[in-house]
Amino acid sequence: MKFLGNVLAVIVGLFVFCILTFFLFFGLIGIIAASGEKEVSLNDNSILHLNLNGRTLVERTREEDYSFGGFGNPFGQEFNAGLVNLKKAIREAKSNDKIQGIYLNTGLIMAGQANLLELREELEDFKESGKFILAYDEAYTEGGYYLASVADEIYLNPLGGIDFNGLSSDAVFFKGLFEKIGVKPEIFRVGEFKSAVEPFILDKMSDANRLQTQFFLDDINNEMLKSVAESRGISLDSITLINDQMLVRKAADAVTYHLANSLKYEDEVHAILREKLGIDEDGDIHTINATDLGSLASSKNITSKNRIAVILAEGEIVDGNADGVISSEKFAKEIRKARKDDDIKAIVLRVNSPGGSILASEVIWREMKKAQETKPVVVSMGEVAASGGYYISSPAGTIVAQPNTITGSIGIFGMWFNVQELLNEKLGITTDVVSTGEFSDFMNPTRQLEDVERGIIQNSIEEGYETFISRVAEGRNMSPEEVKEVASGRVWTGNQALERGLVDELGGMDRAIQIAAEKIDAGDDYRIIFYPTIRPWFEEFMSDFENNVQLRLIKAKLGDQYELYQQIEQVKKYQGIQVRLPMDIKIK
Repeated sequence: MKFLGNVLAVIVGLFVFCILTFFLFFGLIGIIAASGEKEVSLNDNSILHLNLNGRTLVERTREEDYSFGGFGNPFGQEFNAGLVNLKKAIREAKSNDKIQGIYLNTGLIMAGQANLLELREELEDFKESGKFILAYDEAYTEGGYYLASVADEIYLNPLGGIDFNGLSSDAVFFKGLFEKIGVKPEIFRVGEFKSAVEPFILDKMSDANRLQTQFFLDDINNEMLKSVAESRGISLDSITLINDQMLVRKAADAVTYHLANSLKYEDEVHAILREKLGIDEDGDIHTINATDLGSLASSKNITSKNRIAVILAEGEIVDGNADGVISSEKFAKEIRKARKDDDIKAIVLRVNSPGGSILASEVIWREMKKAQETKPVVVSMGEVAASGGYYISSPAGTIVAQPNTITGSIGIFGMWFNVQELLNEKLGITTDVVSTGEFSDFMNPTRQLEDVERGIIQNSIEEGYETFISRVAEGRNMSPEEVKEVASGRVWTGNQALERGLVDELGGMDRAIQIAAEKIDAGDDYRIIFYPTIRPWFEEFMSDFENNVQLRLIKAKLGDQYELYQQIEQVKKYQGIQVRLPMDIKIK
């Protein structure tokens, strides 16, 4: 046994030594990277290469992510592409005489429709320069093709394909699972369309949820089809028929129905690029990526006294001070800091959130209200700004959304899980309790709820709903009755929300910034400051290293079932009072 103990000690020691060596090695890399900047040069007759294939489109990424040759974090973490970063590079490409065009790879990009539209609009603006955009990929998802369709020419691999058959949104239901394992969800909600709880109590969509989902999905799909039809020079009726009947079923069909110009291999596409650039068939194509080109762009009005704070709020709304989400303490502090800074003349809150904690939403709402009383506040809605995301947006003087933004969902719910049957009958575990007061054992998950407990929680939910309604009514200058007509937890697109008075204007972040500049009479003389500050990649890498390793192990073990695992893990976040979207609106 002593021998085995010694062997084990040696193994543990070696393991600890390897981990420490690993951190020391990459720590040195971080120090070296921080001590000097990468020199970027731009050749004449170059093209901007936007390789977004397989990237996840987020609001913003740190600049140094790209120095490792791609979008996102180094060392195998998830690859992200920042919308802000990409737009900056595209604008520089438009005005820089050394850039002749853009080579676009978007096939398997992972992004919501609203952010794709915003990037697409930037590419449309680039085309006004007279420079070309050429797109190529082996296969396109619906979203990938939506973005690529802006290109002057689209080429597809001869054995590739385009997924162009309309949008769908499915949901996973856990009612049967809970029944099998003996877990009973206790549900409290206000609003017939507040369908976030449905996966726990039903085995399919309710009629109300199906109605609202079909309504906003049709609008988003129609918005996409109009853009594709216009870019490809195809009538809307024809593109709708192609989409409805999935007429593009093999690569050749994409050419037949004019979704692609031709079928080409990548080397043939490179030959076309050489021809456009006027270089020999064996000549090198000079390319530059988005980060390198963005680093060459000069900051606009860097000395301007008209500063506009753009606060990027992306993720779930949670209590506390966590990173990677919209945490109440952190974002209230950011808004407060911008409000009290005399150099900040206006605030733009960019919201991309399905909601979350009602308490956290209220904390951020309060700071937004105080900011609006002090200086102009404009909200720019991204892919989704619903439920709690709408709650924190409501105090703004102006709300701007994209036509295909998902918003609304003004409703509230609470949920608790009774595990008595699981413990008692399935596992043979019993519990007992001693209390000092009538409600000391309030909402104990190991027993049935008492009627009085249910009444207390339902009253809290209803009071929370009335508070939510009053916040929206105050911010939107509507009566509570008018708000309730478009509330009940119902989800709307930006188009539909505009018609119902929930947003003021359609557009992207640039339009929201322009409105903020107009409110302070800045004209074109303003400087944008982004908040929160992004941590250096090495600091974030070190803090997230363990979680990323665990995540990759789980992904490797579960494979295609990983998405289901994520949804089950999400259930843990649903206890308590929530203002959030249906559990998993995924449009594909």
